[in-house]
Amino acid sequence: MHLSPFPYLILILLPSIPLIHPQPFIFTTFTSPVSPPLTLNGIANITADGILKLTNASSHQIGRCLYSNPIQFKSHNKSLSFSTAFVFSIVPNFKKLGGHGFAFTISPTKDFTGAQPSQYLGLLNVTLNGNASNHLFAVEFDTVQDFEFSDINNNHVGVNVNKMKSVNSSKAGFFVDGNLTKQDLCLHSGKKIQAWIDYDAEKTELNVTLSLFSNKPNTPIISLPVDLSPVFQEYMYVGFSASTGVLRSSHYIYGWSFNMSGKAESLDVHQLPSLSQINNNNKKKKMKTGVKVLFSGLVILGGLIVVIVVICVVKKLKKTEAVEDWELDLGPRPFSYKELKDATKGFHEKQMVGFGGSGKVYKGVLSESKMVIAVKRISKKSKQGQKEFLSEISTIGRLRHRSLVQLLGWSRNKGELLLVYDFMANGSLDKYVYMSNGSKVVLNWEQRFKIINDVSYGLVYLHEEWEQTVLHRDVKAGNVLLDSDLNGRLGDFGLAKLYDHDSNSNVPTTRVVGTLGYLAPELTRTGKPTTSSDVYAFGALLLEVVCGRRPIETKASPEEMLLVDWVWDKWREGCLVEVVDWRLKGEYNETEVVMVLKLGLMCSRDEASLRPSMRQVVRYLSGEVPLPEALGSTCDGGVVKVDDCITPMEKIK
Repeated sequence: MHLSPFPYLILILLPSIPLIHPQPFIFTTFTSPVSPPLTLNGIANITADGILKLTNASSHQIGRCLYSNPIQFKSHNKSLSFSTAFVFSIVPNFKKLGGHGFAFTISPTKDFTGAQPSQYLGLLNVTLNGNASNHLFAVEFDTVQDFEFSDINNNHVGVNVNKMKSVNSSKAGFFVDGNLTKQDLCLHSGKKIQAWIDYDAEKTELNVTLSLFSNKPNTPIISLPVDLSPVFQEYMYVGFSASTGVLRSSHYIYGWSFNMSGKAESLDVHQLPSLSQINNNNKKKKMKTGVKVLFSGLVILGGLIVVIVVICVVKKLKKTEAVEDWELDLGPRPFSYKELKDATKGFHEKQMVGFGGSGKVYKGVLSESKMVIAVKRISKKSKQGQKEFLSEISTIGRLRHRSLVQLLGWSRNKGELLLVYDFMANGSLDKYVYMSNGSKVVLNWEQRFKIINDVSYGLVYLHEEWEQTVLHRDVKAGNVLLDSDLNGRLGDFGLAKLYDHDSNSNVPTTRVVGTLGYLAPELTRTGKPTTSSDVYAFGALLLEVVCGRRPIETKASPEEMLLVDWVWDKWREGCLVEVVDWRLKGEYNETEVVMVLKLGLMCSRDEASLRPSMRQVVRYLSGEVPLPEALGSTCDGGVVKVDDCITPMEKIK
């Protein structure tokens, strides 16, 4: 490691000024124990070869390395220029699947308490993401495509300002001088890659350049006009942060140079240390060659060994199911059956936390990472369950949103199918709404309203923001799960259907599936699911969360049997608040409660064209736009009179 000197005299005269380091520094190797200029936390460490290792193959971990001293990035309210170069490599746990990547970052603090791993790279969390008060700048090297953050692919470089959604990104690659064709570059190839990040404060321009070589190409892969003055504070910390999730990679930094007064010095890739793993592999190859020479004369013994091996392989294949085409393109990782069996204590009944038509759900703890998971065990006898299994993997396995239950992986064993999810500590919403399963917890209005909003954001993502439109087809309280902080997440995608945006008319007619009380009237006529039929089910969910009862209550009086009819009646009578769950004891925001009830009625309209879209629903819930006075407002702004608000039950009467 080589560091440039630094003048300390001014700090003696002015002790209140933070320590700064304006002169260039360069690390051509890292030392262990860590030298004072660097601060490591999380699982970051220095290898015996002098390489900075940010993460290893452990799940859901964070590793960071920051230059210990703050550096001046702003003067007279204007950002200063900076330049950095570093050499890195990403070695994934699964060859074709990268981890979650790492980021070069500039932060106002070294304290990242509360930051999450996985797609947040150990920098932010759900709450902090997008806040201007973060004053966070990062360039991410991402090897997982996260649709929640609009990632362009699973092999890109992105510029992030205060949030994980990049303001600009580019497929990883590099240019060879004299050639205008961009060369492809796989970030998780395990090869050493050099990156240069240069910010010109005068031109307000940021350039990011990559190469496999020591010399810096003239052409960057990202050239972004951006003024970082609003982002930077006077003194900031600079370094790297990486994380793992279900998908894991080891992230290495071999060398690093940084300069605030000119271009950072490029690093000689060939002079930097290499991983012992590579050397060990070479030694193993030499040993194998020696073994082959040593035993080349033992033909008969070799033949016997081959025969024995063939017999063993054949026996194993008889017990193993063939890998199907759909398994080759899955994002979530496969778990071994033994791993899940051990995690759930042999699928012990005491570990069971729920069950449904397709099978049981168990709580488990992975032995290696101690991560708590939920395992959905599909019944062998359920043909529909196997179809749901495939649908759920192919659908939710690629979805990424904080309001959806995250599918972590899957497993198959002798016809048995298993799905692995994030464990939702507080179970499903229905047990709180109906006070079933022995639950004695009463959700207050603020908690209920937050859960409603969470689910609405999840449905907007499914309907409009993902690469395809996803129809959930089974929105209900039983499929809304609550995490340890009582955040609502929509789960169970076994009935989901996908189609391309703007091609709703091409969705095929199918058999009617779902739950009675949440099924839109047109489904029984056409058998054709739409985003509007999801909205209808969401309307039923709104009413049941406010009223604390099921959409159809068979034990209730005839006028109260259908929840939507009962709420319509009370609205017409001018006593809408009488339907509010008595367990709230009048402790609620009446304006919000009335708004949600009216919105529930709008979503539950008999005519599909009169229901709002989920995007409109979110705008109503957020208060961005007021509800129309007549609840039958159409999508084009027309208004249906109150007298026309006739429900299906009234038509029968």
